[in-house]
Amino acid sequence: MQSTTSSSDSLAALAAVIESRLPARGGDPDASYVARLLHKGPDAFLKKIGEEATEVVMAAKDADHGGDKAKIVYEVADLWFHSMIALAHYGLSPADVLTELNRRVGTSGIEEKALRKVKAREAEPQGDPS
Repeated sequence: MQSTTSSSDSLAALAAVIESRLPARGGDPDASYVARLLHKGPDAFLKKIGEEATEVVMAAKDADHGGDKAKIVYEVADLWFHSMIALAHYGLSPADVLTELNRRVGTSGIEEKALRKVKAREAEPQGDPS
């Protein structure tokens, strides 16, 4: 298993390549799959994220019935890759995701979900009481 630093460096390196394919940075849709997806806009890469997420689920279900578990890794890699394209489009990076995951360390998933609900309720506009 790779160390966190190595994994983080790998994600940063891949993110740099993806960012270099952004239309604003001269990404050529005729020469790059990533540039083509970014050039087509959010509908294209968001559709791919949905497809890849479904493929992760299918690979996991297959693994539950004797299928190759390595296929889960392959499909998650595709999902992460396409998610990284979305991050780049929105000016975000894998480091932002890692920061959020690190923030959650030591927090119960149940507590985290409850806190998000409270924050969402607090952010809702309050109706006029009169």
